[in-house]
Amino acid sequence: MNIHSQRADSASAKPRLLPRPDQAPSPWNSIDDTGLMVEVGRGGVEAFATLVDRHSTTLYRVARRMLSDAHEAEDVVQECFARLWQNAPRWKPSGAGLVGWLHRVTMNLCFDRQRRMHSIVTPIVPDRADEAPLADHQLQMDQTQRAIAGALGDLPERHRAALVLCYYEGFTNALAADVLDLNIKAMESLLFRARRQLRELLQARDISCRDLEQPA
Repeated sequence: MNIHSQRADSASAKPRLLPRPDQAPSPWNSIDDTGLMVEVGRGGVEAFATLVDRHSTTLYRVARRMLSDAHEAEDVVQECFARLWQNAPRWKPSGAGLVGWLHRVTMNLCFDRQRRMHSIVTPIVPDRADEAPLADHQLQMDQTQRAIAGALGDLPERHRAALVLCYYEGFTNALAADVLDLNIKAMESLLFRARRQLRELLQARDISCRDLEQPA
């Protein structure tokens, strides 16, 4: 997802996020998140667009796995970056930095949407298969991926969040704890319970999942 902002009337207004046209690499790409946030706090549209380009794909992937809905995930990412724009003048680096802040906002937005939907989540619909017949191994992999997506959707929201961050996105327990506002021991306990419950859900679907350290 490649989106950027057009200048708003003030730093407190929501930017309008649109597809960003192909262009030469921006000189802002060499600046770290903290430096970019300083410029965004001054109303810097190009710095903001660089942050969107840098982080939107990961945030979309997280929101898609949390919500199992592409349109809802897109809305979450749009709202997350709108909040970043609004809060940039007051933002200060702390904890896990901007990555932690963005993921915390994204997770909270996902939690809010899940509650509004009464936690009804449907499995991710797989892309249309090629017309050519798939090998048995590929079919089995597809079935396993769909089963994991369905089981993930059946987990309590914070269990799902722990697995999405640590299991799919490769976050350390410390970084995931910062995103979910937990101490490290609580995070480890949550992750243990989430893995155990996911394994039980997969076993109920007759799917063997011996190793949950790597996504299917």
